[in-house]
Amino acid sequence: MTKLLVLAMLGLKPMTGYDIKTMLELNDAERWGGVLIGSIYNALKKLEKDGYIEVASIESTGHRQKAIYQITDKGKEYEQELIIEALENSSVVYPTTLYSGISFAFKLPKTRAVEALEKQKKILEKEDMAIQAGYEAKRLAMQGNLPALTQLAFDHMLEVVNVQLKFVTQAIDIMKKENSLA
Repeated sequence: MTKLLVLAMLGLKPMTGYDIKTMLELNDAERWGGVLIGSIYNALKKLEKDGYIEVASIESTGHRQKAIYQITDKGKEYEQELIIEALENSSVVYPTTLYSGISFAFKLPKTRAVEALEKQKKILEKEDMAIQAGYEAKRLAMQGNLPALTQLAFDHMLEVVNVQLKFVTQAIDIMKKENSLA
């Protein structure tokens, strides 16, 4: 995913690694794209080595030099391959750790199991707020003109978090009502 995001950014315009990093941070790519922002520099080196990007120019500011990268024709073809791959690959991800914990919650004192799920609930609520804040920042940056697919992505992210929040809330309610967790 990091390679795709780097190529996509360079497809917009030539940029430095720092510019790419900043844009991806502003767009909260770690959250929705599942990339570590620090991995951008390794991706740049690999993409350059493989001929997908090249140094367009070197800027000097004081004693520092910055490479400005641009995507090559080969890189544009590779970007399209990565987009197709991303669209074709299944992205269904189950909260398997949570499911495992629920399956064995009966081995804990009920209060401890409920406390742990209450922590999970707070994490999900924070995630919901973070997505909503990201949506609002993007909407403002785009002056209210969000592309339909961007809107769809935000709606889906919120729905996924809310479904998991509903699951955790229901699990807490069941645990509180039951005499035991077995």
